Amino acid sequence: MARTKITIDHEICGDGHKVDPRACGLCLRACPPAVFTLHQSFDIPEKDPYDPQFWRITVLWPTLCSRCMKCVEVCPEKAIRVS
Repeated sequence: MARTKITIDHEICGDGHKVDPRACGLCLRACPPAVFTLHQSFDIPEKDPYDPQFWRITVLWPTLCSRCMKCVEVCPEKAIRVS
């Protein structure tokens, strides 16, 4: 069986771009096996490191993905692809 590849377009979601994942988070709540994690973006200088403003969602456990496609369905910006 082929490995599941999940990609998130961070030019749309996270890193201070179009969508702040803290405000959305629909994929986090829709995913039954919880393959995603929300964390502070790295390599982006923050004005206040104790109050980070740049966040992103990352695929932490791709092997747990059941390919239910719920994350793709709920993403309002279509920033998630599963293949």
